[in-house]
Amino acid sequence: MALNAARGADKGFTSAGAAQVMAAACHAAGLDHRGAELIRLGENALFRLASAPVIVRVARGVEWLPKARREVAVSRWLTEEGFPATRAIEDLEQPLLIGGHPVTFWHLIVEGDRQATYGELGAVLRDLHSLTVPERLELPPYEPFDKAELRLQRAVIPADDKTFLRKRERELRDKFAELRFESPKGPVHGDAHVQNLMVNDRGQVILIDFEFFCFDHPEWDLMVTSVEHHSLRWQTDEQYADFVAAYGRDLYDWHGYETLRGLQEFGMTTWLMQNVQESESVAAEYQRRITGLRNDGAPRDWHPV
Repeated sequence: MALNAARGADKGFTSAGAAQVMAAACHAAGLDHRGAELIRLGENALFRLASAPVIVRVARGVEWLPKARREVAVSRWLTEEGFPATRAIEDLEQPLLIGGHPVTFWHLIVEGDRQATYGELGAVLRDLHSLTVPERLELPPYEPFDKAELRLQRAVIPADDKTFLRKRERELRDKFAELRFESPKGPVHGDAHVQNLMVNDRGQVILIDFEFFCFDHPEWDLMVTSVEHHSLRWQTDEQYADFVAAYGRDLYDWHGYETLRGLQEFGMTTWLMQNVQESESVAAEYQRRITGLRNDGAPRDWHPV
């Protein structure tokens, strides 16, 4: 279902604009949007409904429609496999396309009293990578430069930053072309950080957020936590050791680590720059990240967002 689809261009994806889309989508789906709470604005806007145990995800523009379709398909496959994954609302044809924004609806996960651990993340990824993808589920390869140019076109950042980032992208593309993997391909989450695990009120660890799900080498999933630890020091040595022990591999020992580190840090920066107008804290963190990219030899003082 589409409503004013011509307005699909991002043109500043704001919380207020996303709320309007969410309200229209709920009306189309027969849900009450009143009292809905914005819980995150990132690649998507996430709203928790007050009227039902449902999360509504609003994507940035029509370009994200294939990802939204993929998310729903992957969720339903993992549910069939008995894998602990977030579940799309059944009996609802989705995604909806509202004002040029793909919108999907998900069962609310009632959180317990603790966060997932890095050991649990390693175990979930190990189990995920052991699954066999059915032929009916068409998954793309991992795309390390996914939406990078689109983000650069739309981002409200200095022209000099855009020039630098485009140059960095060209350099990284050359390095990426030289990467050689020895591991077999399989299901890959594509954004495998610990914040994409939730622990429900029964203590079950659940994998969420499938918009970057793909069929490729498992190193792409190990890249996230490895870079967060070895480059950014976001985990203690004990936490990272638990991750490595649960999965059975430390990506830092692989010859391609430095290339993947560059790709991960580039992606973290271009993802964040989309929201520099949302708050002073986001703008300040973007500045830390772009400064870090300009000075590769300096220690990173980046903060999680």
